[in-house]
Amino acid sequence: MTTQREKAQHFLELHRGDGALLMPNAWDIGSARIFESLGFQALATTSSGHAATLGRLDGSVTRDEALVHAADLVAAGELPVSADFENGFADDPDAVAANVTLAVAVGLAGCSIEDYSGPERGLYEPHLAAERVAAAAEAAHGGDVHLVLTARAENHIRGNPDLADTIARLQSFQAAGADVLFAPGLSDLGDIRRVVTSVDLPVSVLAGPNAPSVTELGAAGVKRISVGGSLAYVAIGAMADAARELLEQGTYGYWIVAGPGAAVARAAFKR
Repeated sequence: MTTQREKAQHFLELHRGDGALLMPNAWDIGSARIFESLGFQALATTSSGHAATLGRLDGSVTRDEALVHAADLVAAGELPVSADFENGFADDPDAVAANVTLAVAVGLAGCSIEDYSGPERGLYEPHLAAERVAAAAEAAHGGDVHLVLTARAENHIRGNPDLADTIARLQSFQAAGADVLFAPGLSDLGDIRRVVTSVDLPVSVLAGPNAPSVTELGAAGVKRISVGGSLAYVAIGAMADAARELLEQGTYGYWIVAGPGAAVARAAFKR
């Protein structure tokens, strides 16, 4: 059995290899086990995918719910798990640090902290955003486990696609002690290259609908690729299509997909 310390160290090392680490975002224990069975090397949680399993929209999950969910995914298998920890579930740096300490306690290998406080207040002022990362880094790195801290600059998914400000924020997060830098919403390969060459830490990219290919991102120096809630929404979309067929047509063509899906589940869950 690999220890949490070993998982966290391995997770950090996965950001230092050739090409980019592919890290799918699991939304429940079953999806986590399936991704592990398919051969992925690390997993992340997804705040939107987790919220969907509770019948809610993104941003509505509490800190305690997120911690229980993270612990479930850690226990689901042997892979390192990094939590989408939203804004650390607090504004004050000391409170963020306390919550990151709780994240370490549930067995995670990593977590991310974003610089967005919600729709009412928007992005944190840059100095406060950096203070929050510094506090989170101290909590993440202060114990026996070096939790891999990802600092997120949210500009490009929060209506402020200012690349210069995004780079400045990421640079301040690097100085504050983050291990990985992440600016979700970047899709232009030139912009991504500018980010990668402007910092000294591994850069993570969100694979959105217009993102460059995995090969292109790896060649540009990106060290990690995640997918957010998209795979959870793929599952929801397929379920809705099958349910509409049953309801509206009274036929069972969805078994074309359900049969192979059942085989994947049997293979992943047979432990």
